[in-house]
Amino acid sequence: MRTAASVEIDRPIDEVFEYTNDNVAEWSITVVEDEVIQSTPGRVGSTFRCVTEDHGCRMEFAGEVIAWEPPHRSAVYMTGKQFDIAATYQFEDLGNGRTRVSEDAVISPRGFMKVFFALCGWMFRSSGCKAMENELRSLKRLLEDGAGQRNAGSDAESDADAD
Repeated sequence: MRTAASVEIDRPIDEVFEYTNDNVAEWSITVVEDEVIQSTPGRVGSTFRCVTEDHGCRMEFAGEVIAWEPPHRSAVYMTGKQFDIAATYQFEDLGNGRTRVSEDAVISPRGFMKVFFALCGWMFRSSGCKAMENELRSLKRLLEDGAGQRNAGSDAESDADAD
């Protein structure tokens, strides 16, 4: 099952890319834990553990970064007991400090879930698209409210405080 959504955010592409990838548990509505297991140079091949919770159902995924092209693209592959998820994020600089974030995810059911998806996939697709749109709206709201904002004067202020 494939789902896709996008959102335009009033923040520069570098800040949106960094915050989206480094603070998933802060902006995601379903991710309750996100832990780096092993970090690799260039990030591709880095592994992580992700725990989601939706409607009282808690699921754990083992993840790997499969693409890392700052500030334009990142992708992960997550393996869980019931299904696997391949998610790709595209970041487009719209000019004037605006960024479009597009997410494309492919959910591949495992075991009994294959039968369930075959019978009820149309329901999952609809709810999956709405969930993805809600996640991206949460990302937009937090970023536009100042999350992940770089403070150009912070280093100078820290140096002045050290004197």
